[in-house]
Amino acid sequence: MPAELAQAYRRCRDLHRRHGRSYFLATRLLPAWKRPHVHALYGFARYADEIVDRTDTGTPEDRAERLRDWSGRLLAGLRGAPVADPLLPAVLHTVEVFDLDPADFAAFGHSMAMDLTVREYADYPALLSYMEGSAAVIGALMLPILGPADPVAAREPARQLGLAFQLTNFLRDVAEDLARDRVYLPQDDLARFDVSSADLRAAAAARRATPQIKSLIAYEVDRARAHYTAALPGLDLLPGASRTCVRTAYLVYGAILDEIERADHDVFVRRAVVGRGRRIALLARGLTGQAAGR
Repeated sequence: MPAELAQAYRRCRDLHRRHGRSYFLATRLLPAWKRPHVHALYGFARYADEIVDRTDTGTPEDRAERLRDWSGRLLAGLRGAPVADPLLPAVLHTVEVFDLDPADFAAFGHSMAMDLTVREYADYPALLSYMEGSAAVIGALMLPILGPADPVAAREPARQLGLAFQLTNFLRDVAEDLARDRVYLPQDDLARFDVSSADLRAAAAARRATPQIKSLIAYEVDRARAHYTAALPGLDLLPGASRTCVRTAYLVYGAILDEIERADHDVFVRRAVVGRGRRIALLARGLTGQAAGR
């Protein structure tokens, strides 16, 4: 492997190890030759997140320009042009090896651009439109690497797992997103439980959720679990190591929802984190083929 390409894969792996501990742990269960390609996709997504989320690196217009520039280099690389970038050579190599669909990358870029201008979502269909690019396509991009027996049948469960992971992140990170002036919980859900965006900000400042906010979070936890349930049939379509990897990620990410429930759905009192001991126990469950249940 050329030195530049090997370095790009190492950078992607470092991003994955630092920022995606649960997912990184699951990826260790894949064959060694597949892991760098998963790191490449994670690194790609994480780097785009960094561009739009780092509010200390310039105005929204500055970040939009950086995102356009980076997306433009990716699209040029997908057309075969040489690309000078610390990460993209690994991404482009993974695209080539697995014949990944460039349209999925374009959809992801569109959703990342939305993060620079869209502060809230009217209802769940509107949020799903965003999540289609930010999460569902990541599940679809992973499929060729995982190697399902029936890629067509596996696509929708893979999309659902991407949505489940994304919604789990939104619930865990409500306070962090508020600090970026974003509310990913649908506005009509807030209204259903007599909660306003101002109420969320007040709860974040007080580090304590109101009963109404707890009810709202419980509702969204149930919605996230429905996505996990819809993703479950896809596990049986994956070959051995891939099935073990995804099953472990399924369990560990799902356990974040358990932690939210243990905190009485108060996402402001502390950040929901799955402790090391429980992660090890869930890894053991993943290795023994247990996915359903808690």
